[in-house]
This record gives sequence, C-alpha cells and structure tokens, in this order.
Amino acid sequence: MSDLAVKEWIKQVIKNDEIDKYLIDGEDFINEQEIENHLNNNRKSDKQQIRDIIQKSLRIERLEPAETAALLQVEDPELWEEMYAAGLEVKRKVYDNRIVFFAPLYCSNLCVNNCAYCGFRYDNKDERRRILTMDEVRQETEVVISEGHKRMIVVYGEHPRSDADYIARTIETIYGVKKKARHGFGEIRRVNINAAPMSIADLKKLWNVGIGTYQVFQETYHKPTYAKLHPANTIKGNYRWRLYALHRAMDAGIDDLAIGALFGLYDWRFEVMGLLYHAIDLERQFGIGPHTISFPRMTPASGSFISTHSKYLVSDEDFKKLVTVLRLSVPYTGLIITARERADLRRDVIRVGCTQTDASTKIGIGGYTEALKKLSQLELANQEIDKQQFILGDTRRLDDVVRELVEMGMITSFCTAGYRCGRTGDKIMELLKSCKEGKFCKLNAVLTFREYLDDYASPETKAIGEKLIERELTEIRQNPFFRKGTLLQSFEKMYQRTVDGERDVYI
Repeated sequence: MSDLAVKEWIKQVIKNDEIDKYLIDGEDFINEQEIENHLNNNRKSDKQQIRDIIQKSLRIERLEPAETAALLQVEDPELWEEMYAAGLEVKRKVYDNRIVFFAPLYCSNLCVNNCAYCGFRYDNKDERRRILTMDEVRQETEVVISEGHKRMIVVYGEHPRSDADYIARTIETIYGVKKKARHGFGEIRRVNINAAPMSIADLKKLWNVGIGTYQVFQETYHKPTYAKLHPANTIKGNYRWRLYALHRAMDAGIDDLAIGALFGLYDWRFEVMGLLYHAIDLERQFGIGPHTISFPRMTPASGSFISTHSKYLVSDEDFKKLVTVLRLSVPYTGLIITARERADLRRDVIRVGCTQTDASTKIGIGGYTEALKKLSQLELANQEIDKQQFILGDTRRLDDVVRELVEMGMITSFCTAGYRCGRTGDKIMELLKSCKEGKFCKLNAVLTFREYLDDYASPETKAIGEKLIERELTEIRQNPFFRKGTLLQSFEKMYQRTVDGERDVYI
C-alpha cells in the first residue's frame, strides 16, 4: 500500500459527529481539575472513614470519586493490609475463587501512529513489520489451542491493512479452527480484541462476526501528557476519538467492554481516578460499566526512551496498591493482570482481587509458531526486543501457571458460557452486583477445568488438580444455593457428561 493511500485512509478514520454526540455541554467526562481537587481534598481521612468506605465496597457498591481518592491517599500500613484483605473478599463474593485464562494473539504490528512509549510506533525503524495471513492466523491459533486455551485476545496495530474488515476475517478464522486433543477437539470459544478506536459502522462489522469483548486502553487520561506522547498529526493524537471508543461500541451493539490505562505515563493515582470516571460515564450513558479493567505497567519497548526513563514508572508496592483500589472502587468489574509482570508479583496481586490472566504468552507477530521452531529451551526463554511491542515478565507455560494457582487454592476457568447464554451487558452487571454470576461461573469453572485436566494437563498438574476438583464438588454439593430446584441435579449430569468425554457442556 502506497504512502499516499495510507494518508488518504487516515483522513477518513475520525468522525467528529461520533465524538460530539457523547459530550455534555461540549465537554468530555475527564475534568482534570476536579480529579486533582478530589485527590488534594481527601488526604486526611481518618481510619473510620476509610473503614466505612471499605464496607461500602464489601456491599458490592461502586465508590464515588471522593471515596476512591481517599483510598488512594492512605499511608497507614495497617489500613493497606485491611484493604488488601477486603479486595480478596470482594473478589470472592463476586467471582468466587476462579481465575479465567486467555492467550493474546498479535496479528499485526503495522501502525500509522507514533506513540513515544510503543515499539510498534511508525518511526521505530528497528521494528520488523508484519501482518499475518489467514493461514498464519490459523497456525497460530492451533498452537494456542494445543496449550489448552479456550479464549483469545487478538491485538492489532492501527493501519489500513489491519482495518475492521481484516479484523473480522481474523475473528471468523479463529472461530473456525479445531485442533485434536486427548478427547475430541479443542477450540477457541471466545475471541476478544484489542484494537484501535473505530466508527460505529466498522464496529457493527465486528459485532456481526461474533466479537467477544472490545478492549481499548486510553493509555493516559491526563490530557497534557496524552498530547505530549501522541503527536497531533496522528489518529491517536485525537484524545476524544479514543476516549469515546467504547461509547461507540455500545451504540454498535457491543455491550461487553474493557478499559485500561498504561501505568507509568503519568501519576498512578490520577490514572486510577480516570478509569473510575470512565466507568461512571459508561454507566451514566448506557447503564453498563466495563466488564474488565486492565492496568498494564510500562515495560521496556524497542527504541523507546520513555519506556525506561519515565519519572512516573510504578513501583511494585504502588502497583499492588492501585490494583487494590480498583478492586474496591469498582467491585463488580473483572481485573486483568498480564504476563507483563513477573511471576512473583502476579501471585501477590492475584491475591488482592484479580480475575483474569494470560499464560504461554507470545507477543511477537507469528510468535507462537516461531516458538515451536526453536531448538532449545534457552532459545525459547530469550525474547527478541526488536520483534515485540514490549518485554514480558512471565513466560511460563499455561500448565505451570495453572498448577501454581491450584496450589494457591484457586481454580482455573476456561468458561465462555455466560457470553453464549446472553449474560452480557446489563444482564451480567446485575448478576455480578447481586453476587449470583459467580455461582454459575463456579459450576462452569469446574466443567472447563475437568476438560483441561483430561485433555491437556501434565501428570503433575492433573494429580493436584483432581484434589482441587473434589474440594470444589464437595463445596457445590453442600451449598444451599445450588440445592435449590434442579440446578445441582443438572450440574451433576453435565459433570458426568464431561467426564465421559463430551466437550463444551455449560450452564
């Protein structure tokens, strides 16, 4: 594609009428002075005030900006320990003890933007550019399925060659892949995407081919920092086009949304507040907040000075704090911790309320297939920075991470049932807020974990996993919620069908 054709494509992407319709009196929902006022005015909360806010979270009620700001300003170590414990309790109330797994698939690193922190940016001449063909998408998907994964987050650069039509084809391709397992076939049952903001018309194309969750990260909610990092002559330089990407998705029919910020670009407390304001505005305009919130920390990226020298880089201690405050602030929303982080930190942060994570992750374009060609485990461990958007902190296989979670008393879930049963949007939000969705998810977690143990687990993981499943079954059978009506009876039949080799059985 010629440079001229790319420039012409860039000109037609942003549609200002699809920004203006969401503004209130010409203003967007990020009022920086208001956020700063909340942070400044809530520095002196006493212990009882903080404990009252924690209790509100434990009632599964979203916090207001002033309450969230108060939590962000806590300095007392004793209160932080109480907040960590409350984060896990909130998570267990809403999502039980399950952790949902996914695998990212990077389809393209072609990009017209020039973000200062990203290895994919246009000016990075060290980046080897590539876009997967549909055959390559199929091959990558087969490798991911062979690990035992059932859901994917597919990632694309912003470029005319990876537009909505290309994304739609990749979604259809991934859904069409089946790979033989020990019993029957494995498959990807839900395809989520992380892609650039689009018009409502383009988003409808993705809805029509069965997109799962649509994920767009604002990167930073601080407007001066955003402008500094995203040149004004690029698509991404338009702050509001990105800010309202998920509003447009709602109007296109996509009611399962994911927000996030890249921590390390600006002050982490401000970014937490920005995420809360984003959730509040989605709820205000559509009655539905985000299904998940992500909080990746900036890690070294190819040719990016700021990725290693930003004065806002987040320490491990502050990272744990920000995740905890997000869990308490929006208690019914899923939280995603990714393989950007080291294994030990992931373990620690999962304990304060995360609900999803990835494993066996490769972020190079074609990285899964290429990994199979490596001749030694040493080569597998070595990451090539010039082929990636950023550096991973945890490169362990899915089986290793699953086994670790079992040892922590957590069950791995590969469930995608809720989406296919229509439990999305306002339906799932009400079930989450009432702490009912987690109970259905517990049943489906056991069914999909049974699948994993029988089809993919190593002998070591299967041995320890069997003990966990027995504990889960005992808990389910003794819980009055499941004994009402015929729910337990139906589950028992589904479990036996799964044991007998039937796949994709769900409630």
